[in-house]
Amino acid sequence: MGAITNDWLEALQGEFRKPYYKQLFETVNREYRTRQIFPPADDIFNAFHLTPLHSVKAVILGQDPYHNYGQAHGLCFSVKKGVAVPPSLVNIYQELHDDLGCRIPDHGCLTKWAEQGVLMLNTVLTVRAHQANSHRGIGWEEFTDAAIRALNEQDRPIVFILWGSPAQKKASMLNNPKHLILKAPHPSPLSAYRGFFGSRPFSQTNAFLEAHGVEPVDWQIE
Repeated sequence: MGAITNDWLEALQGEFRKPYYKQLFETVNREYRTRQIFPPADDIFNAFHLTPLHSVKAVILGQDPYHNYGQAHGLCFSVKKGVAVPPSLVNIYQELHDDLGCRIPDHGCLTKWAEQGVLMLNTVLTVRAHQANSHRGIGWEEFTDAAIRALNEQDRPIVFILWGSPAQKKASMLNNPKHLILKAPHPSPLSAYRGFFGSRPFSQTNAFLEAHGVEPVDWQIE
């Protein structure tokens, strides 16, 4: 597991000393030694590396990483260039097009969003190959909850985009009146037609940021 080295380290360093994290660290290291685990170990904390705490404008919460080869690289909903765009991201791109008129890109790498202050955080950061949710309950949720609490405490406006019921359960942790919480069904093909399409999260995020004097996000993926 690569270390966190930017300002997230100060916000989360208390977690590294807790018993649950020691057990999580040992479990994850054992899993990487004995099984096929995604994302690559050096990519586990990419969401934190690419979006330092001080630069977070918006948060998109996912569940756990993609579990097929070559997909996950540490950002929720994102895949590396050259990998087929997964169905949920196809729907996200469709909503982005309908909401802001953005062109639909030919790849699924969302690094551009992360580098502009959109924290692309899964609540569980690792997964066994071909076994969705296989690392649920081993400690990651406690760690990412600490990150969500740190974000909630920030004394500046942040947009939290919560898609699907697992992400929406985190809304109870978000009680800072400076923030905006946007909820919608998950963009997966199973639920996108129940209200994800037409929810306009991208324009709502930018309108809120601009109203508070914050540079909006350029959502267009080239």
